[in-house]
Amino acid sequence: MELLHAAPPCGHVIANDKWRNSPLVQSLKGVKVLFESELGVADFLLPNKGSILYVSECDIVAGNGFKRKLVRYRNASSSFQQLVLVENTRLSAQNFSAVQKFVVFDLGLTLLPVAGQNEASQLVTQMVSGENPFRRSGSSGPMDPLVLAVVQQVPGVGRVKALALLQRFSSLHRLCDAAPVELEAVVGPAAAQQIHSFFHRATADGP
Repeated sequence: MELLHAAPPCGHVIANDKWRNSPLVQSLKGVKVLFESELGVADFLLPNKGSILYVSECDIVAGNGFKRKLVRYRNASSSFQQLVLVENTRLSAQNFSAVQKFVVFDLGLTLLPVAGQNEASQLVTQMVSGENPFRRSGSSGPMDPLVLAVVQQVPGVGRVKALALLQRFSSLHRLCDAAPVELEAVVGPAAAQQIHSFFHRATADGP
């Protein structure tokens, strides 16, 4: 059986064995951690059919080796939604936009910047706890907590605006492609400009 297809039970996370003594795992609150030595390239599997690959500042500063890992992650045969957590620190800041462009635009994966393992731990706890603020009203089905978590990281966008945006734009890619005028109708001009800048700043350094 391929482990990448086996989601952990509710309230649990499956972690790659290399994270056993990490600050990220030790800071998880109210989450039971199951360690697995054969997860493949993924670092964590979540009960909501999400998987996480963590890119540290050390990975980024060390060179392009992490890109090969990201490509393997993207190509893994998995029914999980793939999320990439990337450390955006003073050390990695100068390379962050290039990493963001590679992950989001070249590979089509969802990227979420974190300040470090403690912040990542809080995010994983939020996604695993699944308090169902992610369910849409009506018959549209569940709202993906990974996508909601990403949208909430945009400056000026809290949970209320994030929920409103995801009611209007059903996927992260549709939100990325939305024109400022479309966003304004949902969140107003100031937040619309911030959202548009957040998703398009990675292309500003391009040729």
